[in-house]
Amino acid sequence: VLVGRAMGKLQSKISFHTAKYRADGSVEETGPVRAVQQHGPAHTDAVTSVAALKPDLCVSGGRDKSVAVCSWRSGAALRRFIGHEREVTKVTSAPDSNRVFSASRDKTVMMWELHGTSGPSQHFPGHDLVVTGLAVSPDASQLCTGSRDNTMCKWDTETGECLGRAAISRNLVTHLCWVPGEPYVIQTSEDKTIRIWDSRELQVAHTFPAKQHIQTCCDVSQDGRYCLSSSSGSAGEGGEATLWDLRQTRNRVREYKGHFQTTTSCVFFPRGPALAPSIATSSYDSTVKVWDQHSGGRG
Repeated sequence: VLVGRAMGKLQSKISFHTAKYRADGSVEETGPVRAVQQHGPAHTDAVTSVAALKPDLCVSGGRDKSVAVCSWRSGAALRRFIGHEREVTKVTSAPDSNRVFSASRDKTVMMWELHGTSGPSQHFPGHDLVVTGLAVSPDASQLCTGSRDNTMCKWDTETGECLGRAAISRNLVTHLCWVPGEPYVIQTSEDKTIRIWDSRELQVAHTFPAKQHIQTCCDVSQDGRYCLSSSSGSAGEGGEATLWDLRQTRNRVREYKGHFQTTTSCVFFPRGPALAPSIATSSYDSTVKVWDQHSGGRG
């Protein structure tokens, strides 16, 4: 379902047959399906980031410098936030929170209130280059940001005060995610490493063995036990996703290989009683792949 604008014209298209596209390129016909709703665009330029906000809402950021909150049920853009001077690079929110956070090429991070004004409720300046990592604590009281300036910063979301700043040479941050229920933040980097930061002192608690390629993205399982990272690649080299154990052993558990170019993002699927633990990856090779987390097999 594509998110859309409140003023956008809603179109419904009826498809009488659908197909299940498998990772090996084969197609399985699955029969009649319900109507597919399509909506006008949420942004006037490329969408650069999207994140879940509530069960029926998502937040997105774009090259048009704006942040949009959309309902995937209706397709309507419910809120539109304007304030960044350059492209929005990342968006995020805390679970069950009405606060939205956005990072930008203008070197700043902004906080927005879902039910507030269209302007930012808090402003976090301090990085010297584009902000490329953004993670908020589960209670939304603290924010961690990372940048291509090799630094990580921690912020008080109420006051906007910078509570800490740490720099590591050649640590060009690509993504951040907060471990549920823990004070730890996972960080991927262009230096091919994945780091675990202790947010309390803003210090590196652990660094996983370096990969062969730039690490582009990361995600953490809902139970906080595993971390997933994705790699850059080309011509069939690299492009894998890697599963890491966040418990005491902190071992590399498994790799998911199948993309032929850079894997741009990786996510854990929510756990369900009837669903095997699964992950999804997307790539510059124009594919999205779904994997069995335990076996590495593709669905």
